[in-house]
Amino acid sequence: MSGDRNDSPVRRFRLRAGLTQEELAERAELSVRTIRVLESGKRSNPQLGSLRRLAAAMSLDPEESDELINGLGAPAAAAGGSVVPRQLPAAPTVFTGRDVELAAIETAMITAIAGPGGIGKTWLALRWAHQHIDRFPDGQLFVDLRGFSPDSEPVDPLTVVRGFLGALGVDAGRVDGLDEHTALYRSHVAGKRMLIVLDNAATAEQVVPLLPGTATCAVLVTSRRILTSLLHRHSVNHLSLSVFGEDEIQEALAQRLGDKRLAAEPEAVGELVELCGRYPLALAVVAGRVHARPDIPLAEFAAELRESGLDGFDDNDVAASLPAVVSWSVRALTVEQREVFGLLGIAPGTDIGPHAAASLTALPLPRARKVLRELEEASLLVRRPGGRHAMHDIIRSCAVVTARYHIAEERREAALRRVLDFYVQTSHAADRLLAPHRPLVRLAPPVPGCYPRPLADYAGALAWFDTEHANLLAAQDTAVTWGWHDATWQLAWNAAIFHLRRGFPREDLAMWQAAERAAVHLPDLVARGRILRRLGMAYGDAGRYPEAEKYLYHALAQAEQQNILTEQGYAHYELSWVWMGHGDNRVALDHANQALGVFFTLGLRVWMAAAHAQVGSCLAYLGDYETGRHHCLEALRLDDQSTPDIVVDSQFSLGYIAHHTGRYREAVQRYQQTLPLMRSLGQTEKLANTLDHLGHSLVALNQPDEARTAWRDALALYRQLGHATDKADRVRGQLDGLRDR
Repeated sequence: MSGDRNDSPVRRFRLRAGLTQEELAERAELSVRTIRVLESGKRSNPQLGSLRRLAAAMSLDPEESDELINGLGAPAAAAGGSVVPRQLPAAPTVFTGRDVELAAIETAMITAIAGPGGIGKTWLALRWAHQHIDRFPDGQLFVDLRGFSPDSEPVDPLTVVRGFLGALGVDAGRVDGLDEHTALYRSHVAGKRMLIVLDNAATAEQVVPLLPGTATCAVLVTSRRILTSLLHRHSVNHLSLSVFGEDEIQEALAQRLGDKRLAAEPEAVGELVELCGRYPLALAVVAGRVHARPDIPLAEFAAELRESGLDGFDDNDVAASLPAVVSWSVRALTVEQREVFGLLGIAPGTDIGPHAAASLTALPLPRARKVLRELEEASLLVRRPGGRHAMHDIIRSCAVVTARYHIAEERREAALRRVLDFYVQTSHAADRLLAPHRPLVRLAPPVPGCYPRPLADYAGALAWFDTEHANLLAAQDTAVTWGWHDATWQLAWNAAIFHLRRGFPREDLAMWQAAERAAVHLPDLVARGRILRRLGMAYGDAGRYPEAEKYLYHALAQAEQQNILTEQGYAHYELSWVWMGHGDNRVALDHANQALGVFFTLGLRVWMAAAHAQVGSCLAYLGDYETGRHHCLEALRLDDQSTPDIVVDSQFSLGYIAHHTGRYREAVQRYQQTLPLMRSLGQTEKLANTLDHLGHSLVALNQPDEARTAWRDALALYRQLGHATDKADRVRGQLDGLRDR
């Protein structure tokens, strides 16, 4: 139909009938706006029932009625008078991957495709629909339900059903209400092989009246929400779309830009992909700009995008603007949901658990879980195992904007203080479970609205640290940014034993370097000394022995000036470890003996046992095996609570002594006794070292197969640690030496 107003059949016939737009609207039971739209020539496939009422209102004869209907693009009629609607929009011209998702639609009667805005839900539905259009000879119905639209409310189901009936050639003028319209609609599609695509749904309630009642029809529903009630009430096949995989990204960019252009700048391609976060709409926006400017280097686009952040994905076409598309989802949230969404955007870390989220938002735990679930159903959060939730980086950028413009600064600061306190309080409790005999750091009570997570035992504490490690690092960064000095050093203290257990020397050093910068602001002199001491140990664990000795001797000097005997003992004990690592076991032995003397004076039985174990280890490495054995056995005798660290260190040294005095079977027994304990403690590096020594004792017993197993396990652990490359190379050489045995 021509877009020229003068050619409109509605206008021509209306003028011939001598009717105004208002009079025609009243006679045809339509709105004046509808008449104006029809006269403008902008509408396609209008409802057949409406056109018939128009024809009757203008007293048109049958031929003129057909002219009106055909001129306005009403559905064509098939042979026998039945109408076959063909309402599908055009298929996507560029489509990448999604093979798994396309296959998952194959056998389902109803499929609900969920995901955030711009993730490709509609394109997936249209791709599948056009690929299988021959399955639906009786027609295809399509409607944009406008569930998340910038300029209108979601479409009322009654309006949609009326439209579907019109497309099917059914005059529903005598039918009243949603239920009667739905019954009539289902009657006309019953037994037909049709596809119904319900795009951009807001709620399950909007969708249910549009579902056919026959298994011969297939239905595709897309929504930014997980339509939970639809899933369990109608046994719907659910698909959640996420970002592209690596292969899909390469295919998408190659389709748009060509392999040659990608191959010319591989580093820039990698940066563009990283900046786009593998998000389909972000990639489409950037690829379109790049495609339109073939002479501009990809590196230039990457630099612009890096500087622009979220604004770099904006577009004049609102439907193609990623910030706008995501903002439509945010606009649909309640006030509470929007505030939680914004706070989650500024929370430290890559994901968040329910207790941390409750602390961040000051919501009771059950309420916090509910809001997290609601945001997940809105496709703004992704659920991970363990009740945790995460955001895509682009959605997080939108959340940060939401926080900035919708949450007052004092509320943002209070939220961050609560979640920082959550990490401080819970990591403190976890650290006490890992090492109950460490010097106690006393914390202030939790701030109001903070909900520390209760931890039952050692295994639970270790698992919590494993899960939250990246978030603890991010939490300390937040504390540094805001100048919260107590939290800065307390987080470093609380994580130190976990870092030692798991073998994270770089992370431990970084946290203690941040703590040192905070130390000058702390009035607590003991805390300052502990920071110096633990920073020295962190340098030692990282193999930077000159710095380690500098800070530890500084800490020792402060403890002596302040006459704090316990801190002197800890400093001597840790200096012994550092000098042992440095390879000077005589200096290490001297500090271990001084530590033993201090702990004996103070009557600290557990620390006396630890010092005996350290003295024994130094003596063993110096070749004084019998004296060293005596100290290790004394450590086990004093440690009547079987402190795991003391047991491990003593048994390892006893195994070392046994091996070097030719008692290889005892050495194997000692080493093997410690392995389960080390695994339960999470002592990754000590476990690898013990397996390495075990292999040598097994070789001495002419058991090469058992030695090979021990060294393979050690090699795997050293590789897991990442930083122990020299040890991994040595063990690999030892394995090579076993090939001929």
